[in-house]
Formats: sequence, C-alpha cells, structure tokens
Amino acid sequence: MKSKQQHPFVFTPEVVLLPFLFILIIWFVFWTEVRFGFRFNNYGVYPRTFTGLRGVLLSPFIHGSMRHLWNNTIPLFLLSAAVIYFYRSQRWTIFIIGLLGSGFLTWIIGREANHIGASGFIYVLMSFIFFKGIITKYYRFVALSLIIMFLYGGMLWYLFPVEEKISWEGHLGGFVTGFLLAVFLPVVYVKDTYEWEKEEFVPDNDPFMKHFDEHGNFIEILPDEVEAELPTLKVNYIYVENAKTDEEE
Repeated sequence: MKSKQQHPFVFTPEVVLLPFLFILIIWFVFWTEVRFGFRFNNYGVYPRTFTGLRGVLLSPFIHGSMRHLWNNTIPLFLLSAAVIYFYRSQRWTIFIIGLLGSGFLTWIIGREANHIGASGFIYVLMSFIFFKGIITKYYRFVALSLIIMFLYGGMLWYLFPVEEKISWEGHLGGFVTGFLLAVFLPVVYVKDTYEWEKEEFVPDNDPFMKHFDEHGNFIEILPDEVEAELPTLKVNYIYVENAKTDEEE
C-alpha cells in the first residue's frame, strides 16, 4: 500500500491546543486526588476482569505520583503535537484507536494489578511515528522518525520487565498498537514535484541540465560554444553637446 500525507504542512493552533488540553486534564485529575484525598487507581486497567475494562478509557488520565505525571507530560505533549502536525487528517484515528488498542492489549496480557498512566499511549505515538516514517520512506517522515528515536530511543528498555512497579505490559501494548497503525493506516500526502520531474520538462531548455546527457554524464561546453550562445549586445552612443548655463552666458 502506498502511503501519502497532505502537503504543505500547515501550523495551526490545534497543534498546540489539543496536546495542551490533554495535559491539562491529566494534571487536573491528579490535582483533584491531592486536593480532596481521592484515589483513582482502582479505575485503571485490571486485566481479564469486566470492571477492569473501564480502565481502557480512564487509565491514561490517572497517575500514581508527581514523578509519574511529570515523566509523561513532556513526551505526551511533543509526540501528540507531532502527530497532529505531520498526520493531521489521521490524527483522531490514531488517538482513538491508540488509546483503545493499547488499553485492551494491556487488559489481555497484563499482570493482576491496576495499570494506570498515559505511558501506554505515549508508546503508541512513538511507535507509530517511527515505523510510519520508515514505511513511507518520505524524507520528512524519515527525518521525524530519526529525531523521535534519538530523543526517546531509551524508552525501548521499558518494553521489558526491568522494574516491578512499571507496567511494561502497557508499554508493550502501546508499542504493538502503534506498529499496527503504522502498517495498516493509509496516510495521504502530496509529494513535492520538481521542475525536472514534470512531463513537460525539456532538459535542453534548462541552463543547468543542458550540461548533462540523458544518462547523467557531464557534457563539457567549450568557450566558443558558450560565446556563440550568448546574445549579441548592441550599445548605441549618442553625443549631446553640453548646453550653456545662464551663468556662462
């Protein structure tokens, strides 16, 4: 399947406002817990139980500590903004399927505990951006993939059970969901078309391309040939006698 994306990429307030709104919600939920003494951990994903399915929708908004919340804030903002900017027409599909898919996979493979936090969704975004750039081979998306891998490549370690209190199952569920979205979600873009790629382009009429043959080999143009191609410049001199001024008279 050939993947493409809309072009040109246009910055709109939505690129910043939607991620900011999501961040605002998760911080408000955490503030509510601290301010009023609530604990929403029981609303997380509890694997293979009917009540645990509610966490598929609710768990991304629940965090266990300030450190947990802060660690998710910046990646969530940057990655969601990147998806909105580069994959604008597919953003809601990525967000909705990403949230539901990562949560449901966590519900299937997770340990018997409450899995909370937006990190699973972050892994969806990271995985989708990386693999979609590789699949499309479009230079803008490839560059974005490399940047994401440079910034967040270390997150791959947490796909494995390296720490007991970290939901590696949620990370793995998000990573797999993002990969599947990258493979099966078609993306529409308009590729840049240069002058020499157009059907009506004639190389002989281009001052640069005329130096190369049809196989790309350089053709040396001798000075006499260059001079012969230059237009003849004619200069007419008109002699006008200086008029005498009133003072001279």
